[in-house]
Formats: sequence, structure tokens, C-alpha cells
Amino acid sequence: MDEADTAAVLGVLDRSAAAIVACRGLAENITTVADVLAQAFAQGHKLLVCGNGGSAADAQHFAGELMGRFLASASERGPRPVIALSADGAVLTCIANDYAFDEIFARQVRGLAQPGDVVMAISTSGSSTNVVRALEAAPSKVIKMALCGPRGPLAEHADLALCVPFDGTAAIQAAHIAIIHAICMVLESRFAVRLP
Repeated sequence: MDEADTAAVLGVLDRSAAAIVACRGLAENITTVADVLAQAFAQGHKLLVCGNGGSAADAQHFAGELMGRFLASASERGPRPVIALSADGAVLTCIANDYAFDEIFARQVRGLAQPGDVVMAISTSGSSTNVVRALEAAPSKVIKMALCGPRGPLAEHADLALCVPFDGTAAIQAAHIAIIHAICMVLESRFAVRLP
């Protein structure tokens, strides 16, 4: 056993755990985000979610949990209408090639978002230009949300922002997944239909 490797592993785990614990102060805001999403879904609106790299994977993870289900339990619910804007490689490369990489999410938001819909932008740095532009591109009467770290301009463009009060990309990403799961837990309870 390599002690340096073990120490490194423990360091990653400890920082991830600390970032998640630091989000306890966001519990009411997380519930508010879930409530707003529940209301949007109940009124027939959809969620568009985007991010780069690990945050793109988080966006797709979120979409999967909402289209499928978060918990395999004694309840069932219909799929929630959500689109991960990072999931279509042909669309992403077309927009990046024909316009610019900074426009890959904004152009999709302009094409897909309708009044009452929600756009959620995910960025650990809070400063990814293409993610910020996704919120800037949202038409009026679209609810704009940010899931980010402690800094960057992304939160300034959001109606609701969940900013992880911790430093370090990996730790922030761990907290983002925990927040996404917490939102899914609330939504699962809102839309659950008990089976006989």
C-alpha cells in the first residue's frame, strides 16, 4: 500500500465531504429551486440544463434522473420534461463550427426556451462564457437558475443561484451532484403516485 496514494485519496474524499457539508446552509434555497421546478413542470413547462465537461455530465445526469426516476421505491411518477443541452453532439459541433463555441448553449436556448420554462446553467468556476451566455440568451418570462461555485459572473445572471461556498473544482462538483440529488428527492416526493 502506497501511503502517499492513500493520503491523496483521503484528501479528495475529505474535501468532497467538506464541500457537501458546507452546502447545508443552502438547504432552504435548494428547496426553493425544487419548488420552482415543480411548479414549472406542473404547468407543462420544461427544464433546459447545460454545462461544460464534468458539468455537462452533471446536466445529463440531472436529465436522466428526471426523465427516468431518482429512487427505485414503491412509488411511480411520469417523466419530467428536461433537455440536457450538452447531449447532442451534432447540434453542438454544428453551432460551434457555424458560429462559435461560446454560442453552443445560447443558440439552443433561443431556439427551445418558451415563457415559463427554466434554464439551469452549471459551472464550477461560474465564469464559463458559453454557460453565462445561455442565461443571457433566455427570453423574458423564462426562469434562470445557476449552479456554481463561490465566484464568477454566472450567479449575477440568474433569478435563483445555488453557489457552493467552497473552493476546488472536484469538491464543488461533488457538492453539485449532492445538490442535484437533493432537488430530485424533493421533486420525486412532489410527483410520486403511490402504487397499489
